Amino acid sequence: MNAETSLQLPFNGVMLKWARSWRGRSSEEAAERIKVKPEKIAAWESGDAVPSVRQARMLADYYGRAFLEFFYEKPPVILESKLIPDFRLHRGAADPRQYREILEIQHWAESQRQNALELFADLGETAPIFSAELIASLADDVEQVAELTRAMLEFSIEEQMKLPPSKLQDFPKLLRGKMETAGVLVLRRNELSDYQVRGFCIAEFPLPIIVYSGEAPTAQAFTLAHEFAHVVLRQTAISGNDYGREGSSHERTIERWCNRFASAFLIPKSKLLELRPLPSKPAPNIDDQTLAAVARVFRVSPHAMLVRLVQLGHVDPNYYWSVKLPQFEEEARKWKASGGRAKYWASREVSKLGNLYTGLVLEAWGTGKIPYHHAAEYMGLKNPSHLADIRREFGGT
Repeated sequence: MNAETSLQLPFNGVMLKWARSWRGRSSEEAAERIKVKPEKIAAWESGDAVPSVRQARMLADYYGRAFLEFFYEKPPVILESKLIPDFRLHRGAADPRQYREILEIQHWAESQRQNALELFADLGETAPIFSAELIASLADDVEQVAELTRAMLEFSIEEQMKLPPSKLQDFPKLLRGKMETAGVLVLRRNELSDYQVRGFCIAEFPLPIIVYSGEAPTAQAFTLAHEFAHVVLRQTAISGNDYGREGSSHERTIERWCNRFASAFLIPKSKLLELRPLPSKPAPNIDDQTLAAVARVFRVSPHAMLVRLVQLGHVDPNYYWSVKLPQFEEEARKWKASGGRAKYWASREVSKLGNLYTGLVLEAWGTGKIPYHHAAEYMGLKNPSHLADIRREFGGT
C-alpha cells in the first residue's frame, strides 16, 4: 500500500454530496467515473468513509469544483448566471439549462467577457464599442440589414467569393475576426453540439458575446452569422438546429429572422440573382451537382445554399424538408464522428478563446501589466509553462 492510498484526510461528506448535486451528477455517474461502486460514493457522502486523495481529486475535476472545497464546513455562495432564453426547445431537444455543463459554459463565457474588460482597463484602453447604427428589429428588412452589416464589418461579398477553395476551413476564422473587430467577443466550445446547441448570444454591451460549437467550418459560418443577428437585434438567446418551418411563436419569429439574416449575409440576393434569375415558380428539386456548384461560388455549404434558394423561391420547400434535410443532418453527424478539430492543443485553446481575448492576455503579459501566473489563469491553463506555447501558436495565426 503506497503513502497516498493510506493517507486519509478529513473530507466533509456534506461538501462531497453538495459538489455532486451542484454539478448535476448522479451517484452512479460519479462511481463509474472513478471506478468504484455507488455504495462507496454514498458512504463518503454520509461520512461513514472517506476517499483517497487521488479519488477526491478525480471527483473535484469531474464536478468542476476546487479540491479544497471538500474541506469546507458549508457550501460557498455562488453567483449563478441568469438563464438564457432558449429558442430551440420546439425542436424537441431537452432544455440545455438542466445540464450543469451548459450553465458552466455560459458562466465561463461571462467570465471571459469580464476578464477582457478588466484587461482593457489594465492596458489603459477602451473596449471596442459595437456600432449603435447596427441595430434592427423584426420589422426591418433582412436583406437591407445584412447589406448594412457587411458594410459595417468591411467584409465585401467579393472578398468572400475570392477565398481559395483550399482555404475554406478558414472562412469561420475570417468572419470571426471581422466580428471581433466590430466589438463582439467570439468564443468557441465544441461540446455545445452534444446538447443540440449550435451557439448562443449574450447581448450585453460593451462586448456582447457569441459562443459557437464545433460544427463543420461552413456550418460554423452560418451559425456565426445567425448569432451576430441576435447581437443586431439585441436579443440574448440559445440557438439550435431549427430552421423555422412551422409555428408562429415569438421565439420562432426571431429564429426565422436570424436564419434569414444569416442566409442574406452569406449569400446576398443581388449576387445570387446574377447567377440564377428568379423563376416564375419554385423548381420541384435541384440536382446535387448544380447545388454544389452554386454553393462553391459563394464559399458556403450546399445546405446553406439550399436554404437560401428555398427562401427566395427558387426551390420547393418540401424538397428541402423531406429529401435534403435528413441527408444534411446525417452528413453533419458523420463529420462530428470523424473528429474534425485542430490536433494541436495550443491551436484548440486559441480557437476556443479567439484572437481578441488571447491577444489581450498576451499584450497585458508582454507589457508587464499582469504577471506570468495571472496570464496563465486568464487563459485557463493548469500548467503556466504552457503559456509560451500559446504565445508561439498565436504568433503564427
